[in-house]
Amino acid sequence: MHISKMDELHRRAFLKRSAQMGAMGVAAPFAINMSCVSDALAFTGTGGYQALVCLFLLGGNDHDDTLIPYDDTNYNLYSAIRGGGAGQTAGGIARAKADLAATVLNPVAPQTLTNNIQYALHPAMTRMKARWDEGRLATVLNVGTLIRPTTLAEYRSQDKARYPLPFGLFSHNDQQSVWQSSAPEGATSGWGGRLADIAMSSNTNTIFTAISAAGNSVFLTGQSAIAYQVSGSGAIRLRNGNTRVAGSSVAYDMMRQIMMQPDPSTHIFEGEYNRVTKRSIDSESVYSAAVNGVTLNTSFAQNNNTSGIAAQLRIVARTIAARQALGVNRQVFFVTMGGYDHHDNLMGGHNTLLSQLDFAMDAFYQATVEMGIADKVTLFTASDFGRTLSSNGDGSDHGWGGHHFVLGNAVRGGRHYGVAPEISTTAPTQVGQGRLLPALSVDQYGATLSSWFGAGSGELAALFPNIGNFSGTNLGFFN
Repeated sequence: MHISKMDELHRRAFLKRSAQMGAMGVAAPFAINMSCVSDALAFTGTGGYQALVCLFLLGGNDHDDTLIPYDDTNYNLYSAIRGGGAGQTAGGIARAKADLAATVLNPVAPQTLTNNIQYALHPAMTRMKARWDEGRLATVLNVGTLIRPTTLAEYRSQDKARYPLPFGLFSHNDQQSVWQSSAPEGATSGWGGRLADIAMSSNTNTIFTAISAAGNSVFLTGQSAIAYQVSGSGAIRLRNGNTRVAGSSVAYDMMRQIMMQPDPSTHIFEGEYNRVTKRSIDSESVYSAAVNGVTLNTSFAQNNNTSGIAAQLRIVARTIAARQALGVNRQVFFVTMGGYDHHDNLMGGHNTLLSQLDFAMDAFYQATVEMGIADKVTLFTASDFGRTLSSNGDGSDHGWGGHHFVLGNAVRGGRHYGVAPEISTTAPTQVGQGRLLPALSVDQYGATLSSWFGAGSGELAALFPNIGNFSGTNLGFFN
């Protein structure tokens, strides 16, 4: 049996809360009892509301077409590898240098990166360029799944017991799971859910601690926390919103009464099913009443159209606006945007996606400003993996490390964090075809976000099982 450090750290809080529950005479079902265990875990977060929003780019975002070398030396290397045209014009999967002039990133404080590289954002990301200039957006360079710091020689070693590698490198399903949970596909909990476990004690309505606008995900699954799922338009009703059974509303009402009766039988599973069903219906009522009462002036429509990611971030913003009515002080959210597996049509398809991403992230940020809590909400990106620097003709192939964004007023923005990789396909910081060997681990990235959110230093090992293998647990991108 595994007992985490977190359990030991919060033994006193658990015993205290257990005594309180006993004094109240609470006889809750299994699922509710598990929730009480989570509530018993003390959370170090103080100082009002805070939220983390994970925006997962499904398919493996091409970081070299998102954060592009701009200085002449490194741009020319990039262009040559990606098939650019003469005179720094576009070609293959390389952007023309002239198209990057409006999105050049000038750090707010002097920074010397590898080989004096200077970056520009993709030309479609003009709004994120503005947030960078304001000091609200930071980039985190070459982040990826790692068990321990790894060199190229260790990566190539046959001694995997001594030099272990993450399971399923370059595999979509496995790397999505490792990013979200530190374990391959089939994992039963994610670090967002484990973070929600220790945050639940800060909330009155613990069911609204972890909220997914992207369906089921391992990221928001904890030992006690389970993602409350919503759609872009609001709560998801039981039975997909049907209010009739066999064409009869009377039959539906009778069925609903049976499903929700407080003591249907002595059978533990039947009783638990009814209690969970009732809780789901009750939660939908609470959530809908709270969120439907929210009005935000910020528009999430781009050219009169609301993309899927904009709709997800809009419901997250509305949920945050309803935080007092929902009885929450700490929340973790999960949203996704698909389509990033660009083995072909990178130049066209990535343009569309990054334009939508740029608009949606900015609209969400503007909504937090409107609510007056931009310093209390942090949005960060994640993805299966980065991609190859080399071209396969019309796109790029699966990689490993990649670059990511962190956005919000608590962020020390206008800066790059981490180590910029060389623009090369043969450097020792790469494992072939320009696939980046990560310089920073997902554990370090997540630990920095979790610490800002309120997790104590002693809780990081429970959240990120490999964090002890790395020398730094705070990358410094928060004020």
